[in-house]
Amino acid sequence: MLEDTGTLVAEERSSRKDPFTDAEVRKLLQAVDTVVVAKGKRLATRPASETELDALKGPTGNYRAPMVRKGSTLLVGFHADALEELLG
Repeated sequence: MLEDTGTLVAEERSSRKDPFTDAEVRKLLQAVDTVVVAKGKRLATRPASETELDALKGPTGNYRAPMVRKGSTLLVGFHADALEELLG
């Protein structure tokens, strides 16, 4: 999908080998305005300032993957349609 949209990846990181820490996610939330959380087929969009860290975690307690930031929007979790819309 990234190749199809011509998207350049600035940073790539394995969520298994090098998972995000709470401090890193807080810093990321401060850098965006909107957070879109994908849980299965459902999407929840909310302001970053109102987003709790637990809302970004899956059932295992780890942060959902992928985390994709474009501009002031952060997509957390995989949802093909939302990813396609974000990448344009």
